[in-house]
Amino acid sequence: MTNTSIFQFSSLLFYYEHVLDRPREYYNLQRPNKSKSLPNVFNREEIEKLLQAPKNMKHKAILLLIYSAGLRLSEATNLRIKDIHADEGYLFIKDSKGKRDRKTVLSPMVLEYLRTYNTSYKPSYWLFEGQSGGKYSDRSLQAVFQKAKIKSRASPNVSFHSLRHSYATHLHERGTDIKLIQELLGHNDIKTTLRYTHVSKRTLEGIISPFDDLKI
Repeated sequence: MTNTSIFQFSSLLFYYEHVLDRPREYYNLQRPNKSKSLPNVFNREEIEKLLQAPKNMKHKAILLLIYSAGLRLSEATNLRIKDIHADEGYLFIKDSKGKRDRKTVLSPMVLEYLRTYNTSYKPSYWLFEGQSGGKYSDRSLQAVFQKAKIKSRASPNVSFHSLRHSYATHLHERGTDIKLIQELLGHNDIKTTLRYTHVSKRTLEGIISPFDDLKI
């Protein structure tokens, strides 16, 4: 549904209810259907440039982990050190959208980078902490992404959430089962995950993060 149709529909409701003073039961208007736009995704070259853009080790570590595991912004800032299960090879996401816990793939290459980051920054509880302590803020993470986006000259249409969209799309392009992608992303409805089949060209331990194909 476009902004114009939303405005027209709302204006008509206002006219019926506030100008004609009619209660809702005197008319039966059908609300316009919402437009179903496809998610904006990065191509492989754009992802490589974006992830190599930050020079700050912490900033790069955050973006690497978000793309390689398909994380939401809040999931990244809420990560604790103990959520990294290096020996088992997975990342634990606590209280994600819908208050559901889940596990997702942990790239071995990203794990090595996180170990270097941990040695340099020595976080105490949260995996990514602010300069004054406490967890890294969502606003700061958005700023990191925007700076990398500008530096890498990525498409202006992509957003922070496009990292997660790209992860899912690139997994599908690699042949990963759509139901497994649904589980990795923590989607309640398979219809949400099926969107990625329109923009794309088993077991947890058998999954390789699309990050591992990048030339970084």
